[in-house]
Amino acid sequence: MKEKAILNWSGGKDSALCLYHFLKQDQFEVISLLTSVSEKHQRISMHGVRVELLEEQAKSIGLPLFKMYVPDMPTMEAYEKIMSESLTDFKNKGTSVSVFGDIFLEDLRKYREDQHKPFGMKALFPLWQRPTSEILTEFIDLGFKTIITCVNEKYLDKSFAGRIIDTDFINALPPNVDPCGENGEFHTFVFDGPLFSKPVQFEKGEIVYRKYENPSQNSRDAENNNSPYNTGFFYIDLLTVKK
Repeated sequence: MKEKAILNWSGGKDSALCLYHFLKQDQFEVISLLTSVSEKHQRISMHGVRVELLEEQAKSIGLPLFKMYVPDMPTMEAYEKIMSESLTDFKNKGTSVSVFGDIFLEDLRKYREDQHKPFGMKALFPLWQRPTSEILTEFIDLGFKTIITCVNEKYLDKSFAGRIIDTDFINALPPNVDPCGENGEFHTFVFDGPLFSKPVQFEKGEIVYRKYENPSQNSRDAENNNSPYNTGFFYIDLLTVKK
């Protein structure tokens, strides 16, 4: 009998490629995608993508979707409480594995592993320590299609919001930006590829600017170099297509 697993799903390219490789192993049963969603805005946390498009993604991929609703920019204490409740629910369903698309942030990996230990769950990282330029090239070559939904103004300007990731995008990246945006430089939404039964349809809306304030001086993220706090972001609104 295969072990049951959940895939931590952001809707972006790294989680998509992670799922692609994890399913190819054929050693686990992925019982659900798990996505953190802003309760206030009804959008994928940090990626800014509407819940309706997230649901269309999961439907096309053919996996159940668990939406973990969190407050807008929660403190670590609030986030950890909600995450613990979610993990308890999955543990009670027999889940023993939690899968992540993280690539090289050691402190984040340790944090995730420590978070799952009390539940007797393993945290797995299929893309771990692969060169990010190699990952992005493979992603494109496999036929995945993704759009930049959010850019961090510390690294990229407004013009990158709404761009499709292709070789032109890679060539246009400044040298201080990781090709996969692993340091929080940008976020994406995958709308087609080998995992999908059909493309997710959307239209581009307006680009908006948002700056996040630190909700707590005790927040772990506030101390990190890739912290979203006190930083501005450009988001492109992706609109669902009326059928």
